[in-house]
Amino acid sequence: MQRGSKRTLSSNREGKKERETESEPSKVMSLFQSLQSLLDQPGIPWKTIVLGFSIGQFAFETYLTYRQYKVLCEKKLPVALENEIDKETFEKSEEYSIAKAKFSVFSDVFGLIQQIAMIKYDLLPRLWHLGNKVALILPSRFRVVSTVAQSLWFLCVLSNLSTIVGLPLSYYQHFVLEEKFGFNKLTIKLWVIDMLKGTFLGAAIGGPVLYLFLKIFEKFQTNFIWYICLFLLVIQVLAITIIPVFIMPWFNTFTPLEDGELKESIEALAKRVEFPLDKVLVIDGSKRSSHSNAYFTGLPFTSKRIVLFDTLINTSTVEEITAVLAHEIGHWKKNHILNMLFYSQIHTLMIFSLFTTVYRNLSFYNAFGFFIGDSETLDIVSSSTTVLVDSFPIIVGFMFFNDLLTPLECGMQFLMSLISRLHEYQADAYAKGLGYTEKLCRALIVLQIKNLSTMNVDPWYSAYHYSHPTLAERLTALEYVNEKKKE
Repeated sequence: MQRGSKRTLSSNREGKKERETESEPSKVMSLFQSLQSLLDQPGIPWKTIVLGFSIGQFAFETYLTYRQYKVLCEKKLPVALENEIDKETFEKSEEYSIAKAKFSVFSDVFGLIQQIAMIKYDLLPRLWHLGNKVALILPSRFRVVSTVAQSLWFLCVLSNLSTIVGLPLSYYQHFVLEEKFGFNKLTIKLWVIDMLKGTFLGAAIGGPVLYLFLKIFEKFQTNFIWYICLFLLVIQVLAITIIPVFIMPWFNTFTPLEDGELKESIEALAKRVEFPLDKVLVIDGSKRSSHSNAYFTGLPFTSKRIVLFDTLINTSTVEEITAVLAHEIGHWKKNHILNMLFYSQIHTLMIFSLFTTVYRNLSFYNAFGFFIGDSETLDIVSSSTTVLVDSFPIIVGFMFFNDLLTPLECGMQFLMSLISRLHEYQADAYAKGLGYTEKLCRALIVLQIKNLSTMNVDPWYSAYHYSHPTLAERLTALEYVNEKKKE
């Protein structure tokens, strides 16, 4: 009896441990289920909440732009740049930055007006019906029947309408703002061709991706999170691998760097640091803009490419370009692309975990004119501002859910910008360790001058919007000393 009691007590303890272990995930799921029930109330003013968050984001970002505008109006060059930037360049840079700030506010106001109109006048149900009407043009065997097919046509109409509505802003940005400061090299013809190519690729690639995305929700209605995260991870990896090789050549010409001093310098650097360089390419960035840049693409298991803008080659020395590429190789050495991919997955997991609280919330969909069921069951007749569907239109719910996430996403933007800026500091430090301090600093200064990049930046504005530290911050971190000061 005594030994049997011990076995029973031991079994009880083991069972309790198992229940405690199993209870952790269930507690999380129970929390989300409780939130789902709590939020599915007809009395919740979802439209007001979404509008409130949208207006709040606009007010916050406009406040940051106002802070930046005040800094720009001070007309004071940072101490670290006093011996590097002449007065004429500084004044032109400030003028360019002020013009971009004003354009940014105008664009945000325009976007907010669209958002308010879309919610106030129930434009999404109207666009849903328009998508179905467009689909009627197809032969009968291709007619839309499922909610997934209807969602794709709805997105087709919405994206094309958004492109058309955004044309005036795009035209002004390229042919007025950028043209005024000598950066625009686009022609009207190339601008239109780029737009048509983008539309075609969006339909050809985005359509199938969105279809699979929505089918996952349809197939795994209650446990979609891990499948969605895995799917989006695969898409991200494919995008990093495929876009530089197959998509970007649709818009630009990539040519191998010609033999010569620059190529020899780059190959010597790659050999020195054991960087598995596959190709060094030159992109004809000058056919659209006179801005300069260089970048690296590739994952540990894919082709490694270094891409130089032709404008960079024309304005920088061999040593300066090599120093810039030492910085880019630093990103690879520090696994920054993989790090950002990991952070992106954590972000995705967080978003879709929260999405479970509203993705099947009837009151949420009903507030925006979408009703699940048929007219007999719901006693509702489909009209221009109401939509009756057989299943939840996930894409509509996800669109408005993103508006609900605005406060959280603003915080995440601060965090992701911080991580990105830390990566830039680390890549700079890597180049410094290779002995490229002075040449890297000179290259950064040249890029700053040629691009008329902002010299003075408000710290809040920078922390929110900038993925890179400012030039003054980078020069300070690199402990750069101007030759005149050394004398």
